[in-house]
Amino acid sequence: MTVDDPSTGVERFVVVPASYVFFLRDGVTATEVLLQLRRGTGYMDEHWAAAAAGHVERGETAEGAARREAAEEVDVADLVLEFLTAMQRTAHDLPIDERVDFFFAARSWTGEPRIVEPGKCADLRWFPLDALPEPVVPHERTVLEALRAGAVPPLTHFGF
Repeated sequence: MTVDDPSTGVERFVVVPASYVFFLRDGVTATEVLLQLRRGTGYMDEHWAAAAAGHVERGETAEGAARREAAEEVDVADLVLEFLTAMQRTAHDLPIDERVDFFFAARSWTGEPRIVEPGKCADLRWFPLDALPEPVVPHERTVLEALRAGAVPPLTHFGF
C-alpha cells in the first residue's frame, strides 16, 4: 500500500509490522519448535508457520503483539520472550507491500499450547529444528534455519 505524503506530494509505501513467536523446547535429540498448519487464511494456506504471529496493532509494541497473538492463537500467557531478529521483507509480485517482521523465541510460558482458531489452523505440532516439515512459509524458514545453525543475525532480509 502506498500513501501520498501531504507535505511533499510524494507517494510513499506503508510498512506493515508483524510479530512472530517460535515456541522452543528441548526434545529427545534436538531442540523442537511448535508450528501450526495454516488453513483458511487466504495467505500461505497449507504451509507450516510459527504457532503464533500477527500484525502489530496501532499503539502496540512488537513484544505486546507477540504476547497477544500467543494468547489469541494458542492460549498461552506469561511468555519469556527472546528477541531473535527483525526482518525487512518485500515481495514484488504479491500484494504484501513492505513488511517489517519481529521474530521472538519463547522457551517458557504458562499454559499448554492448543488450537484456538480452528478456522485458521488445521494442526499444531512440535518438530525438531533439524527436521522441519514441508512446506514452511519461506521467510519464516529463513529464520528457523538460522536458529538451527545457532547464528540468527539481528537484521535479516527477504525478497530483495
